[in-house]
Amino acid sequence: MKLGLSIFLLCVLGCVWAAPMTGWAGQESPAPTRDVYYQTNGIPQGPPATETGSTYPQWQPLNNRIIIWLVTQQHTYFGGFVLALPLFAFLLEFFGLTRRDPQAAQRYDGLGRDILRVGVVSLSVTALLGSVMLGAFVTFYPVFMTYMGSTFKQMMPLYAAVFLGESFLLVLYYYSWDRLARGAGKWVHLSIGVVANAMGVMLLLLANAWASFMMAPAGVNAEGQFLGNIWHLLHSPLWNPLNAHRFLADIMSGGAVVVAYAAYRFLKTRGQEERAYYDWVGYVFIVVVVCALLPMPFAGYWLMRSVFEFRQEMGMTMMGGLLSWLFVVQATTIGALFLGINYYIWQSLGRLRDGERYHPYFKFILGGLMVSFLVWFTPHTIAMTPSEMKAMGAAQHPVIGQFGVMSAKNGAVNVMICLTTLSYLLYRRANRVIAVPWAAAGNVAIGALFVTGVANIVWVSVYGFFIPAHVRVGLSIPQGATTATVLLGGLLINHFLLKGSEVRGPIQWGRISVRGMVALFGVAATFSWVMGLMGYIRSAGRLGWHVNELMADVSPWAFTPAITFAAKMVTINMVLFWASVFFMFWLATRDRSAVVEKDAPSMSFVQAFSREESV
Repeated sequence: MKLGLSIFLLCVLGCVWAAPMTGWAGQESPAPTRDVYYQTNGIPQGPPATETGSTYPQWQPLNNRIIIWLVTQQHTYFGGFVLALPLFAFLLEFFGLTRRDPQAAQRYDGLGRDILRVGVVSLSVTALLGSVMLGAFVTFYPVFMTYMGSTFKQMMPLYAAVFLGESFLLVLYYYSWDRLARGAGKWVHLSIGVVANAMGVMLLLLANAWASFMMAPAGVNAEGQFLGNIWHLLHSPLWNPLNAHRFLADIMSGGAVVVAYAAYRFLKTRGQEERAYYDWVGYVFIVVVVCALLPMPFAGYWLMRSVFEFRQEMGMTMMGGLLSWLFVVQATTIGALFLGINYYIWQSLGRLRDGERYHPYFKFILGGLMVSFLVWFTPHTIAMTPSEMKAMGAAQHPVIGQFGVMSAKNGAVNVMICLTTLSYLLYRRANRVIAVPWAAAGNVAIGALFVTGVANIVWVSVYGFFIPAHVRVGLSIPQGATTATVLLGGLLINHFLLKGSEVRGPIQWGRISVRGMVALFGVAATFSWVMGLMGYIRSAGRLGWHVNELMADVSPWAFTPAITFAAKMVTINMVLFWASVFFMFWLATRDRSAVVEKDAPSMSFVQAFSREESV
């Protein structure tokens, strides 16, 4: 099925690639023209981005834009899922191979294979959605698709070849798991995983070329004609920041789905050993999700800064105009993510002996998170009636309006990252007694690191109010460097402090409260919702253009939807995605009982991990 879908996709792409190019094929020896972004000269080789004779077929009561929105978002969700799961499987296999304890190694290896099984199933769904999406674009937006297919026609065979290569390698990676499970064969199997994941990343980069070109075109002239430089066409102004942003988003989305599945199985099962297993799975993948979340604000800042550098009008539309309130909604959900993650860490102390001794510290951490959260989602201007605006004297509140600028918000999100790191450090030492002779000095060093780092972040934020805006933008670099220093420095010092420490008791996996596992559901769903919202903001930033400033969208659906409508569409997409994912999990685990019986270790899971074999 997977190969058939891939061949079908390749044939459709080939049809688009081979389609006749009207309006430019008859030109003879066109004169060199200038690239709209790189300002280099080139010979036009493609069709112009013209709307002459364009049609938008309609089948009442269907709405072309809603259909494309639904199909494209589902394909984006599953595409990220297919990218993330093989990477998770590879990392788990590598962790299992490098573990000295055979029981822990078996658990990591078995979990990696289970995750990859779901990835192979989801590959078929992704290919099917890709075919449906391509067919929908050709049907509902034929002129736009003809132009994009003609402009990118030299990349089409490469895209199809990479997709087929990834499909083949993923299937080979999964079905050779048992055959290459011993000795040097295991390293050969890991090598297959490396190549498969490299293909997945390459597929992401090629797909992002279309999205970034539509926002910030390059490699074409003012009429939208391709000038022959493939690298310029691929490397548009937003390509690199979009690659970083989408890669992290895909890791978070894939990890969030595994987290939610682990929470679901934890709450559904009654066996203590199986509950312990899924408690551990949820912990492992929430760590993965947080590792992708922490650099996400910086990737988002890089992307938006690149948008402003390309076109200030687009940046103002997204962050200070028509779409700005969507960023307030986004800020609220991201703040909820940080609160949910810290709540889960607090509840996780229940599986550690004497973990309750750190409960009082979490009250202060929660207070700091709430203050930062309030600053983080405070809008620059407030929606109000004319009488309220007259009483206040302006649309911006004289006090809280100051928290609406990026100088304050950068400081708030960096403080939230530091406080989340502190929560994790407390969890790591909750059931241990530090035995190194320099324990007091180490604790003082960690405390000084966090206090100094947070103070510097806040001071830089305040300093930003007293300097020009174009200088203030650069303050994100010292703030980010401070946060990275606090995060890495705190983890490193804590790691050496815990060496040789006395363990008060084993980690009692499965003893976390139901509230903690329910919190994972909320965190996972919020990740998917934010991903859909940010995809809409990025796409809506083009306003009435198919390709920004080159090809106008003159269809009846070219208007920008209201916030309420956009939120409903994002929610519907999220619900459809989760329903499909849990159905796939059911398909992938129908034979789970046989697999578990085959792989059951002689030692129980709780015993196997009684020696702190956690990530």
